[in-house]
Amino acid sequence: MPLLLLDGASMWFRSYFGVPSSIKTPDGRPVNAVRGFLDAVATLITRERPARLVVCLDLDWRPQWRVDLIPSYKAHRVEEPQPDGLPDIEEVPDDLTPQVDMILELLDAFGIPTAGAAGFEADDVLGTLAFRERRDPVVVVSGDRDLLQLVCDDPVQVRVLYLGRGLAKATTYGPVEVAEQYGVPVDRAGAAYAELALMRGDPSDGLPGVPGIGEKTAATLLAQHGSLEAILAAAHDPKSAMSKAYRTKLLAATDYIEAAGPVVRVATDAPVTLSTASDMLPLAAEHPRKVAELAERYGVMSSIGRLQKALDGLETAT
Repeated sequence: MPLLLLDGASMWFRSYFGVPSSIKTPDGRPVNAVRGFLDAVATLITRERPARLVVCLDLDWRPQWRVDLIPSYKAHRVEEPQPDGLPDIEEVPDDLTPQVDMILELLDAFGIPTAGAAGFEADDVLGTLAFRERRDPVVVVSGDRDLLQLVCDDPVQVRVLYLGRGLAKATTYGPVEVAEQYGVPVDRAGAAYAELALMRGDPSDGLPGVPGIGEKTAATLLAQHGSLEAILAAAHDPKSAMSKAYRTKLLAATDYIEAAGPVVRVATDAPVTLSTASDMLPLAAEHPRKVAELAERYGVMSSIGRLQKALDGLETAT
């Protein structure tokens, strides 16, 4: 039975935009993200049959240590500076923020583990927990392609269930699938994907990439040389077979490449803390009365019912 690691923010953002905003609490507050998130968790439990599950949180969506290395990192997502000196925050729809609080309240009452790390993004929490695992296969669930760098077969199998087109059309990626999709070496597909992303850049994250080196060129270079380290060695070697054009572009971007490494790569040593004593998935609500009260208050009794039915299915199987 796998360890299921959920990218919380990725999932509730998708639920918010994918479920009609007409779904509201009895007193008229939107709960489309709450409903969608709980239903997605129930579906995932039924589909993946995990013994352990953690909802991973973004405690710092734009860590200063990443900004110090690449100042443009997520800069376009920052709201205009506030006159009262409040810190920069990512723009989140006004009626999503209260729903995140509702989701966390329900998870806490149910006893479903959440995890975060001060000064780190959810990606880093996911990466750290996946990297630490030595016992069970891991399934990382996210709509963020950056997490494809986590796929591996050793010491345990790590797969990414990519939600790019929604949960119904989610795609499972392992080393073979990442290699086939992006043309990177299969024997180090996860690490090579991170190197491809570094060279390609990512406008959505404010990462410029190496000018003149797009995704196809980056994949070709990785296929030819095997790793970014070997690519840079070839660029510095006037006797290598690398074309002068690529050599010039790579050498001109040396400072960027050096700085971008820790920004693009998911941290695997973040100081992660869990909300519960273990990451075991409870088969019933830890505080059933509180769950029932919250479910009624928020008008999500049916979603809580679906979640419990999914958990009952695990119990029946065991």
